[in-house]
Amino acid sequence: MGAIPSANDFIDIVLTRTQRKTPTVIHPGYKITRIRSFYIRKIKFTQQTINERLSAILTDFPRLDDVHPFYADLCNTLYDRDHYKLALGQLNTARSLVDAIARDLIRMVKYADSLYRCKCLKRAALGRMCTVLKRQKASLAYLEEVRKHMSRLPALDPNTRTLLLTGLPNVGKSSFMNKITRANVDVQPYAFTTKSLFVGHCDYRYLRWQVIDTPGILDHPLEERNTIEMQAITALAHLTCTVLYFADISEQCGYTIEQQCNLFHSIKPLFANKQLIIVVNKVDIVSWDSLDPEKKLMLNSLAESSNCTLMTMSNTSEKGVSEVKAAACDKLLAARVDSRISNKKVESLMNRIQVFYPKPRDNVRREAFIPDSVQKAIEDGTFFKEDHKPKRSTTGYAQTIHDDVVVINEDNVPMMDATANKKTARDLMWENGGPGVWAPDYREQYDLKNSEWKFDEVPQIVDGKNIADYYDPDIEAKLAALEKEEQQLMDEFEAGAFGQEEESDLDSEEEAAVEAIRDHIKIARIKSQTNRSQNKPVMSREVRGRSKDKHDLGTRNASVISKAMDKFGIDASKLIERGRKRERSVDSNGRRRRETAADDEMIQDDFGIETENISKGQAKKLKKERDGSRKREASLARSHSRPRSPSQLGLKNEDAATAAKKKEKLGRTSWQGMAGEGDHRKNVSLVKWMNTGKRRGQKTSTIGR
Repeated sequence: MGAIPSANDFIDIVLTRTQRKTPTVIHPGYKITRIRSFYIRKIKFTQQTINERLSAILTDFPRLDDVHPFYADLCNTLYDRDHYKLALGQLNTARSLVDAIARDLIRMVKYADSLYRCKCLKRAALGRMCTVLKRQKASLAYLEEVRKHMSRLPALDPNTRTLLLTGLPNVGKSSFMNKITRANVDVQPYAFTTKSLFVGHCDYRYLRWQVIDTPGILDHPLEERNTIEMQAITALAHLTCTVLYFADISEQCGYTIEQQCNLFHSIKPLFANKQLIIVVNKVDIVSWDSLDPEKKLMLNSLAESSNCTLMTMSNTSEKGVSEVKAAACDKLLAARVDSRISNKKVESLMNRIQVFYPKPRDNVRREAFIPDSVQKAIEDGTFFKEDHKPKRSTTGYAQTIHDDVVVINEDNVPMMDATANKKTARDLMWENGGPGVWAPDYREQYDLKNSEWKFDEVPQIVDGKNIADYYDPDIEAKLAALEKEEQQLMDEFEAGAFGQEEESDLDSEEEAAVEAIRDHIKIARIKSQTNRSQNKPVMSREVRGRSKDKHDLGTRNASVISKAMDKFGIDASKLIERGRKRERSVDSNGRRRRETAADDEMIQDDFGIETENISKGQAKKLKKERDGSRKREASLARSHSRPRSPSQLGLKNEDAATAAKKKEKLGRTSWQGMAGEGDHRKNVSLVKWMNTGKRRGQKTSTIGR
């Protein structure tokens, strides 16, 4: 089950989802049908969201009328059946009210004649729905607590094989459960350590068994029992199981044996139609034999009156623990088999079973065949005795430590005694542990040149080589034949392809040059891919080619440039001189020095103002304007397409060009990334009610004057 939000969180979830999943922009200029559908969609979406959430809550919680009676009574004990049903009923009623509100308000929105009326109806619908949810605050909080407690309940199957532990507090129920199951129940030396039902599982006869540890029960009327005790009473009343009633003969639990017997008589009606075992615990402290005869008589009378078994055990010394478990499981198994045999289904099954008796095909009487050895044993009177079977030796496929009849020959090999019968592999298997434990040693049956080699270990590696590669004695001949066949196929392929090569028009030198070019292209492609795969920043043009150190002079060095140009027969002296002059004219900030010196002259020429007569701030402002105009001019110079005149566009004048641009913009019907009705946008605008009323200098509005 999912978490149940509080009433305020529920409202926030619903309204936030409505705001996020529905359009948020509407204008008064739209058609009235579009405005109506806009607000109808919001109301419907809110109603559907609330309906889905409430339906999920109602579906997740179990219906007490449809579950097992044990779970129904347990819910009644823990959560109060009336309160539980009332909370779910209130949520069901709230769901119906929300549907009715949405249906009525949508009908009214269909007849609204303006955006303002539609918006008011939408606000009324969402407000009434939220009011209905606010009233469910107590029910939602109660169901959330129930959900949390249900998630902590143990997974208990009321129909499986079950052992139920009951009795007064602190008599050893939880300790017994920890002994026979994999559960880990808290055990403390005070009463009511166990406050709820705990479930553990154990195995017996290849079956899974469920063990339930119940809280302690006190001897008082049913009406005075609290919630902890009522859980144990509910389990005793509804589960088909074997009940283990624990009694503490040492009386260390704080209750006398007489009080324990009185509790047994008070809850005895709950043991009807159940297998019952009275477990006398803590015999390591007070033994059963040393118990007072009167107390012993009380316990024996309990077993005789209830027609049940009385067993002794101790959790500390584990004496009798496994016997109690086995007896309880066997009792329940026998009872379950008897109940199934006495069922009507068994009779219907027996009616479908037919037993056929063979009819004699002739008048010949055929007696039973009795082997001669059995007949002789019957005559000697040794039949069904230990010595009526023939004696066999203990030797077989493999030798054992129990071999008695063994003969050693000249080769020092054990041989079978001719006077004894040989044991079969099946006999040896059962003697040495059964299937899966013992297997015959088939090496005894190996037919080798030397019988001493039978039980030798076969190595995997010999002299650093894998012995499996030399298993076949003809491996070398086969390998030579395979290589010969492969060489023959290659020769045939080359002979068939001879003379089919395309003739080239290039001579040997040209072909070598072509190959060199192809290799160069391949190397360049590999370098390009390598550089592309490396995550390195791209160097700017100002840094690229400069000298890095004395070992790497860079491509801009004068000697490097002259060597590169000399290869092509070009004099690079003028080029180098021009570069030196340009380098001298540029300062460290990348600006030309003459530009810095001529700034004042440019300002004076462009604006007709002498720099001596203006302040530094004005000069700086004029300089900024000049730099901006220069950047705009450079941008226009770098642009690929300049704005054309109307005559170049095929239009008459500027008005015609403007009209053409407007028509082109209106003709674009595809979405260009502009805002739509699903985008939440608030424009600052002054509507009529903000412009009417009293103003400054006037008492009332001038409208209508």
